[in-house]
Amino acid sequence: MESPFVTTEWLAAHLSDPNVVVLDGSWHMPNAARNAQAEYLDGHIPGAVFFDIDGVADNTSELPHMLPAPSDFARMVGALGISDGMTIVVYDELGLFSAPRVWWTFKAMGAADVRILSGGGPKWRAERRATEPGLVTRSRQIFETSFDPARVADFEIVRARSRDGQAQIADARPAPRFHGEVSEPRAGLRSGHIPNSLNVPVSLLTEAGQIKPAAELQQLFTDRGLDLAQPIITSCGSGITASTLALALGLAGAKDVAVYDGSWTEWGSRKDADIET
Repeated sequence: MESPFVTTEWLAAHLSDPNVVVLDGSWHMPNAARNAQAEYLDGHIPGAVFFDIDGVADNTSELPHMLPAPSDFARMVGALGISDGMTIVVYDELGLFSAPRVWWTFKAMGAADVRILSGGGPKWRAERRATEPGLVTRSRQIFETSFDPARVADFEIVRARSRDGQAQIADARPAPRFHGEVSEPRAGLRSGHIPNSLNVPVSLLTEAGQIKPAAELQQLFTDRGLDLAQPIITSCGSGITASTLALALGLAGAKDVAVYDGSWTEWGSRKDADIET
């Protein structure tokens, strides 16, 4: 897998490039008491557009930030001033947390060149690089989608793979949640895990907040029982960390990785879903 990352030095040198669009894809857990959009308005990388993970989503679904239909995605991101031919650089203000979800979303929708800022907002700020306040708007663009269904797994696919074993299911939630030893943070969800899934709550980042080298990732996944040569479906609470796990698996050499978009928020809420503890 070609590295999807760009450095802060690269981005600083390309901020004025009309073919480069920067997206603040920050998103915080509901219990974090942080407002990503308010923080963006206080200060962001110059020219960055705020990408609302909960807004650019299927708003007809009761599940959080589900992928929208390709036509809806094209309309929404086109209104943000993003075309499918641009180099799209995503960052978040935790370093590497929600940016991979935005990266995965654009990859699933067929964007040709999507990158993640290595170190994200924290590294940019630590280097005392320029920021600006306020809302950035861009002229409308045309985004032509080319949806890649291989990157996405829905409930029926996951249930089938859970039963027939034709793909490994990697759950990134912490072990106590996976084993059903604690309640889920979202109300109304049962506790436990998808039958025949593997718990992969591994630390994917270095102390500096950047993704670990490929060899270390390979060892982490091998230790958890994953075969990188076989298909893998990633899952978590609501599809955010599952996207980071998918990114790391690709860097480690996995060729066939899909994200379970609904993740445990969907599985744990459905009465027709089998659950193990």
